[in-house]
Amino acid sequence: MNLPRLGSLWMLVAAFFFAIMGVLVKLGAAKFSSAELVFYRSLFGLLFIIFVARYRRVSLKTRLVNTHMKRAILGFASLICFFFAISELPLATAITLNYTSPLFLAMALPFMLHEKPRKILLLAVVLGFVGVALLLKPSLHMDELIAGAIGLLSGAMAGIVYVHVTQLGRAGEPDWRTVFYFTLVCTIGGGLWMLFYRFTPLDWPDLPLLLGLGVSATIAQLALTRAYRTGSPLVVGSLAYTTVVLASLFGILIWNETLSSDRWLAVGLIILSGIISVCATPKPNKDTQAK
Repeated sequence: MNLPRLGSLWMLVAAFFFAIMGVLVKLGAAKFSSAELVFYRSLFGLLFIIFVARYRRVSLKTRLVNTHMKRAILGFASLICFFFAISELPLATAITLNYTSPLFLAMALPFMLHEKPRKILLLAVVLGFVGVALLLKPSLHMDELIAGAIGLLSGAMAGIVYVHVTQLGRAGEPDWRTVFYFTLVCTIGGGLWMLFYRFTPLDWPDLPLLLGLGVSATIAQLALTRAYRTGSPLVVGSLAYTTVVLASLFGILIWNETLSSDRWLAVGLIILSGIISVCATPKPNKDTQAK
């Protein structure tokens, strides 16, 4: 297995911690609003990064402030659109629309990174999305078109964000630095957003959940950043569907949720798309390697 394939497998680590984060969000939603969860996720993640960066003596200064800001602001905007879609649409529909990001990534790569992916890799991405759609069984009605368009926009922006993450990695930016600026912008933006919603007083028992939310989200972001920095972007995008599989398993273990036979078929399609994507890793062209 070559280095791009090994680097892409960091997405499996990210998928695990994103699934953990999803469990904590579902538990925290019983008390906190979406705006509060976004803020605490970013705040505790930011503090975690600063602590580890100081411990490891990693510099957070950068000469690529503009690129980091584009990635962070676009990522935060994608997060806002995603949460809005969740508030207005059935959860399955909102998640499916957000998981169109690999498809937008596939369309953006030829223009932004000058790569020519193999057709079988594009097929793997589409196959994974079909699996997600079958697993979540989304439905979209005429009265939900605006919210649906915003949810689709969140997926489109997320796809472009992942291209920026790849560009930052190829420019030599460390994972910690990339995630630091993202969590910084999200903390500021989430705090401002929270001002327009109710503020729920914190109790001591809430701290482990919120801390776990921030740490799991940060580890997931770090692993995702490394995956896009060291692996093949489209392979990583396809492996991202593993989050859905893990979330389904956590639902079975924690809330006794069951999957029908057609949904297990969907899980199989998602896993198959990941295997195909790893086996069909495209070779970077010379121009790309030189950048």
